[in-house]
Amino acid sequence: MNRFESVIADIDNENAQDPNLNSEGQPEGLVYGVRMSAQLDEFLPEASEYLKIAARAQHLRRWEIPREAYPLDRKGYLTWRTELKRFHAKLAGKLMEKYGYSELEVQQVGNLILKKNLKTNADSQTLEDVVCLVFLTYYLGDFVNKHAGEREKILSILQKTWTKMSEKAHQKALAIAFEPKIRALIADALGA
Repeated sequence: MNRFESVIADIDNENAQDPNLNSEGQPEGLVYGVRMSAQLDEFLPEASEYLKIAARAQHLRRWEIPREAYPLDRKGYLTWRTELKRFHAKLAGKLMEKYGYSELEVQQVGNLILKKNLKTNADSQTLEDVVCLVFLTYYLGDFVNKHAGEREKILSILQKTWTKMSEKAHQKALAIAFEPKIRALIADALGA
């Protein structure tokens, strides 16, 4: 294996330890990482090595910092998200260093995971697009069911998600085969 394949394998090994299992008994962190890579490959087949590592490490060992450890308000949520990004970037960097990646290369991946220069760095925007597309494709249905009585919250999340995405990602999202109730919510959120 080359260094890239080794880092990806290590990320998968770490995420395979996720105690949270999906309905098929698979570790959620591992499934998420694989979905991120698959979505990136489809969205931007020529993605850089750094972007591919950042996508796979997006939720690296996420379960170690549970949402419940922070106040359940907006400020607590934002603090949690910031801590997660730092945590993921640091862990990804350690794995990269193990295989001889330079400090600059580690920093490039870290900056992507930290979402630095989101609107001016093409790779940062692509990573955000992939995050949003994975959410819309695989997790939106569960989110809608969980918050069934909170229509305004769902519409707000959809609007915020849409705002983060590029036009290319908008087109990909509109092509997702959503069930009718989800498609109607998206239409309402976008004012269409």
